[in-house]
Amino acid sequence: MGIGDHRRMSREPAYTHLRADPVMADLIERHGPCPLTHNPDVSPYHALVRTIIFQQISGAAASAIMKRFLALFKTDFPLPEALAVMEWEVLRADGLSRNKALAVIDVAAKSLDGTIPAQGTLAALPDEEVIERLILVRGIGRWTAEMFLMSTLGRPDVLPLNDVGLLNGAKIAYGLADRPNAAAFTTMAAPWQPWRSIACWYLWQAADTKLA
Repeated sequence: MGIGDHRRMSREPAYTHLRADPVMADLIERHGPCPLTHNPDVSPYHALVRTIIFQQISGAAASAIMKRFLALFKTDFPLPEALAVMEWEVLRADGLSRNKALAVIDVAAKSLDGTIPAQGTLAALPDEEVIERLILVRGIGRWTAEMFLMSTLGRPDVLPLNDVGLLNGAKIAYGLADRPNAAAFTTMAAPWQPWRSIACWYLWQAADTKLA
């Protein structure tokens, strides 16, 4: 059983804990169950390649690029052995930026050399050790590693301090005059421990609802 698995099995303790905060209680009521969970069948290689392709562009544009990327390999998803030897210019021609093309190739190479281990190995590591492993890969910074912790490993207590959407959600949900800085947000989030990932998901919903 990996780090935090006992907390991934049920969200009810998270909801009970977070409802002590009236704002969180309202968000839980409005948006229903949080879908963040451990996805043991998704390899780190697969998850990280997809995350890089979808970074910083619209979902529609990313989906179109992903479709062309998969068609290039004529498979449901390329093996790392195939992607690691691909020329970045070929991926660039299919719509990936140069940086993203080089990044996904590096994900494949580092999956093969063990820098990015199998999910079972990562699941046994503390959050910070997972982050330290992942940021060795070109194109993966702390934010990407934190998203991997939350959406693939299902870690319940991650706090992405550099996520602008999350900070906007905090401003909206709590009626703040300004978006909180990292220090202020850390203090705000302290009562949500050990369920800060879940709280963050609700703040993202608050931001998305405001934009809709």
